[in-house]
Amino acid sequence: MDSINSSARFIIPEMNDRLPLPTLLSQVLVAFTIEFDNEAERRMPHRTSNHGSTPDSLDASWLVSLAMWENCMRYVGEDGVTVHALEGLARTTTNLGGMERWGYVVIEPDPTDPRPKPPRRDWVIRATDAGRKAQDIWRPLFGTIEKRWKTRFGTDEIARLREAPWTVFLQFEVNLPDCLPILGYGLFSKAPANGQPVSPRRGAETASQLSLSSLLSRVLLAFAIEFELESELSLAICANVVRLLDVKGTRVRDLPRLSGVSKELTKVSLGFLEKRGYVVVGPDPATKPTKLVRLTSKGCEAQGAYRKQLDAIEANWLARHGKGATGDLRESLERLVVGPPGQRSPLFSCLEPQPGGWRASIPRPDRLPHYPLITHRGGFPDGS
Repeated sequence: MDSINSSARFIIPEMNDRLPLPTLLSQVLVAFTIEFDNEAERRMPHRTSNHGSTPDSLDASWLVSLAMWENCMRYVGEDGVTVHALEGLARTTTNLGGMERWGYVVIEPDPTDPRPKPPRRDWVIRATDAGRKAQDIWRPLFGTIEKRWKTRFGTDEIARLREAPWTVFLQFEVNLPDCLPILGYGLFSKAPANGQPVSPRRGAETASQLSLSSLLSRVLLAFAIEFELESELSLAICANVVRLLDVKGTRVRDLPRLSGVSKELTKVSLGFLEKRGYVVVGPDPATKPTKLVRLTSKGCEAQGAYRKQLDAIEANWLARHGKGATGDLRESLERLVVGPPGQRSPLFSCLEPQPGGWRASIPRPDRLPHYPLITHRGGFPDGS
């Protein structure tokens, strides 16, 4: 969990801009996830690499984020689940090696399987004692955090926030996962598991069965998939890095603060962009120890294409799904993200870390990511 490089206090984020629809979805989802993770950390015996552990945590699991519940632990019942079945149930992949290494599960051949060497896809995943404790803590937390949001923002506001993405999602004949997938090479989204075509949506599903984070994730992922079908760059890289750059140069060390994304994921993004000729990274002539990143002509074209494509997809959604559904979604999200004129985003009230929590030990962010960066390192939404 790398710290976000920021020493500033909370500020009003981009109040003068009309934020793109995926940015609105992303920032509400990130805020919900961080509040969920903070509360899970408070309740759960755990260990971390750099931010301490709870007392008597020798057998405790390492901290991970909400996504690892949705893509793994949610489906590991008392009898376990096979590796192959897990991907079908979650409709996306997980970091099984990590979940085993971090103490949540054990993966081993089924003792009832008569074959001497069954393939790993048929091995059984079972929760450890620490994994079962985590399940007991995670399972009710979605309702707990949503109840807080009703108190904080109003019951009617959260009801509208739930209804709007569900109405949009009903227009998609796909069965997307209940969380954003772990990003692949180039930070591209992959859905469903193994990049196979999406399956028909389950007909019996209702909005009340889904968490708020699942509703937001599905619509955001649908937007990202549509974007990436026509783009050589992922929505994650465009939204969090390319958006911030110009031909004059931006200090590399400033990008984590400007984007709300961890230093490591910023570095990964810049490496991908530089290798493909979208940016150049070099010393600042004025202060040589400082590195600047500049857009090339190819990068400028990509930046322009990113902005046009966002507008085009939202316009298509308005035409395809109806102004009511997509417009209601935007309005509901804007009320939480933008807030009243001259005030900071209401979402920052969700980001207060627990005393002693790992986020309390790092500088507070003054930006939220424009697209969540879910990685194999634990699924934290800012790439930490």
